[in-house]
Amino acid sequence: MSAVSGTSTTDALAGSLEELPMVNSFAGLPPAFYTRLQPQGLNAPRLLHANEAAAALIGLAPEVLYTPAFLEVFSGRAPLPGGDTLAAVYSGHQFGIWAGQLGDGRAHLLGEVDGPSGAWELQLKGAGMTPYSRMGDGRAVLRSSVREYLASEAMHGLGIPTTRALALVVSDDPVMRETVETAAIVTRMSPSFVRFGSFEHWAARRQPDMLQTLADYVIDRFYPECRDSGPGEPDNVHAPLVRLLQAVTARTAKLMAHWQCVGFCHGVMNTDNMSILGLTLDYGPYGFMDGFRLDHVCNHSDTEGRYAWNRQPSVALWNLYRLGSSLNTIVQNADALTAVLDGYEATFTEAFHAGMAAKLGIGVWRTGDESLLDDLLKLMHEQRADFTLAFRRLSDAVRGNPQPFKDLFIDRDAAGAWLERLSVRQALDPRDPEDRAAGMDAVNPVYVLRNHLAELAIRAAKDGDPSVIDELLQVLRDPYTERPGYAKYAALPPDWASDLEVSCSS
Repeated sequence: MSAVSGTSTTDALAGSLEELPMVNSFAGLPPAFYTRLQPQGLNAPRLLHANEAAAALIGLAPEVLYTPAFLEVFSGRAPLPGGDTLAAVYSGHQFGIWAGQLGDGRAHLLGEVDGPSGAWELQLKGAGMTPYSRMGDGRAVLRSSVREYLASEAMHGLGIPTTRALALVVSDDPVMRETVETAAIVTRMSPSFVRFGSFEHWAARRQPDMLQTLADYVIDRFYPECRDSGPGEPDNVHAPLVRLLQAVTARTAKLMAHWQCVGFCHGVMNTDNMSILGLTLDYGPYGFMDGFRLDHVCNHSDTEGRYAWNRQPSVALWNLYRLGSSLNTIVQNADALTAVLDGYEATFTEAFHAGMAAKLGIGVWRTGDESLLDDLLKLMHEQRADFTLAFRRLSDAVRGNPQPFKDLFIDRDAAGAWLERLSVRQALDPRDPEDRAAGMDAVNPVYVLRNHLAELAIRAAKDGDPSVIDELLQVLRDPYTERPGYAKYAALPPDWASDLEVSCSS
């Protein structure tokens, strides 16, 4: 069976699931935070793909991934040894509207492993109905599972904070979406799956004691520094909550800068899809842009464009205000919380400018660079230049060959004129051209998970063929290094790719 290589078996790796050290910290919260229940396993499951790199994070030897015991657990047919299986409750705003109680409608947290790189929760997505399923069937289909499996690893390769993926299990069980599809389960890994909506849930229910319990858990486990007051900072019972909001705000702002710099669109930035750890969470109708549009909407279900690319940073701040409002039910000091949220824009802007300065090869961001970047984005928008290739080919121009960049534009003269402006600005940076070009290549990926590439992997997976997933992961794990023989993964999308649509069912 295919797998992502790159790890080796050592004495430090667990040789069976029974040897994994379990901690199950979330299960130690009061019972109101979740429902304990077992998954509804797939019939005649098959392991389509396993991720040895992710397995190493929890200290699991590669050969364990291909055992019958592994398949039984991660197809939902047997419990994780030492785990404490549950589905978590939370609430949230969906497309800006309060949706009330939500929760893990098709996810089961199997347990938490104390791995060599820290603790990781293992969660099955698509393992059957829970009390929070509402009108859903609790299942995931093959196409969405392949997309999530690939996306989290692609984002990790780009250096963007994200959940990870351990395994992809498939079955011939029928699942009704727009048409009848087949079922699959993807195993997700994260230090925590707590969301903004987890806090909103207790605030909406007017249960400050439970909200405080959740906040204490998150602070003690993931943000212990929030217990410490700095010079001149207030030190009272509510100060750690203000510092928690400050830490989450900073992480979220930097995450948005990461997304914007690689042309990534999440598609469903609801508050229940926002990680309290600043991770990219819940891959549904996501997309990496091909032809650039400032207002690109990747989610076919988002008819009003709420989650367009250029609106993602402001939506993240709106979501942070919902988190701050929830904490305000305890803190009761709106000014302190607002002051924290007021720092979001500066943190995002600094991170975004630093990222774009590196992509443009201009060194440290300077006053006036805004117009240089804005004019490039405007030119790309007007002529639908490919986002990833436009930035990648800038290093060709630095090396003395501007034609590959110009060829992405209908108006090559306009592209050339902008390149001249960039060259003047780059001259203020002391690096020699080759160092500058190498630095640009280190932050401008040549490979991203374009929709048509994911579609090719899905089509092969439907035939039981994991080879496309294998090849994609090889390049996506190191997306900044061009590989001989993999040109098709760095090419412009084919014409048929324009017909691809992803929606909330994806």
